[in-house]
Amino acid sequence: MLLKAQACIIIVLLSINMKHSLKYFYTASSGVPNFPEFVSVGLVDEVQMFHYDSNTRRAEPKQDWMIRATRHKDSIEYLKQRFEGTGVHILQWVYGCDWDDETDDVDGYAQYGFDGEDFIAFDLKTVAWIAPKQQAFRTKHKWDRDKAWIYKTNQYLTQICIEWLKKYLDYGRSSLPRTDLPSVSLLQKTPSSPVSCHATGFYPDSATLIWRKDGEELHEDVDHGEILLNHDGSFQMSVDLNLSSVTPEDWRRYDCVFQLSGVKNDIVIKLDKSNIRTNWGKTGNTTVFVLGLILIVAVFAAVGFVAYPNTKVVVYTVISPVVVGANQ
Repeated sequence: MLLKAQACIIIVLLSINMKHSLKYFYTASSGVPNFPEFVSVGLVDEVQMFHYDSNTRRAEPKQDWMIRATRHKDSIEYLKQRFEGTGVHILQWVYGCDWDDETDDVDGYAQYGFDGEDFIAFDLKTVAWIAPKQQAFRTKHKWDRDKAWIYKTNQYLTQICIEWLKKYLDYGRSSLPRTDLPSVSLLQKTPSSPVSCHATGFYPDSATLIWRKDGEELHEDVDHGEILLNHDGSFQMSVDLNLSSVTPEDWRRYDCVFQLSGVKNDIVIKLDKSNIRTNWGKTGNTTVFVLGLILIVAVFAAVGFVAYPNTKVVVYTVISPVVVGANQ
């Protein structure tokens, strides 16, 4: 495939900052067939760092998850009575913190859900528990009266969790904070084919690739491809734009935008014929070249036959399959 190198209008990254996160998810269930009574997962920057469930009873060292499992089992029995229900029930608890390594801003959260709905959550602004449901009022009043636990919860979410987050980032600094920007190209097979915006070499895979018109994301005449893994551990993706109903004068209103999670600036490439890499534009020139070569060989053969009529002239015309194939 012959590629025509052209200048591209690209906004490149000037500085990289990351908003890091440490999250813990706990799920306790009752009456769910073929599902563990307790599951625990920990994530750093959305990367799983441990997993535990009550079926396998395996977790990372120095983690006493069975104590929490027992405690959550007691809690779900208590909530079943509160909601006056039997059968299948699920209790979920998520807590964690966020830290911006550029502004040093921090945030924290601790939330409980029961049977897919919010039950109670900790509010850092008021340093108190919020109960969106009437069934949680009793729990809210009880937890709010426990000033020692309020203090510990607030301290953990705003200080201790942040300290552990920074430790985990330091432990896994070779991979967790990694951000690789891709090369982004516009490709087209034939003049009537959709224009494909292709990004390759980015990491992590928390990225988006979209087409815009006049600065607004397009949803019609757009075909999104899946994120694929490259051999070096990076990722690639593409999104096609059908231009059959777009006039050449309107091309300037379109652009392709790549966004990588944690990176401030986007990569933007304008829809312009000079930015499109294709192989169909060179087909005519190569065909003329091959035909011209054949004509020159034929002329030399004719001249040789006239000049030396008694000499047998054998002409072999070899056309490289690479040259021809490059234009198919």
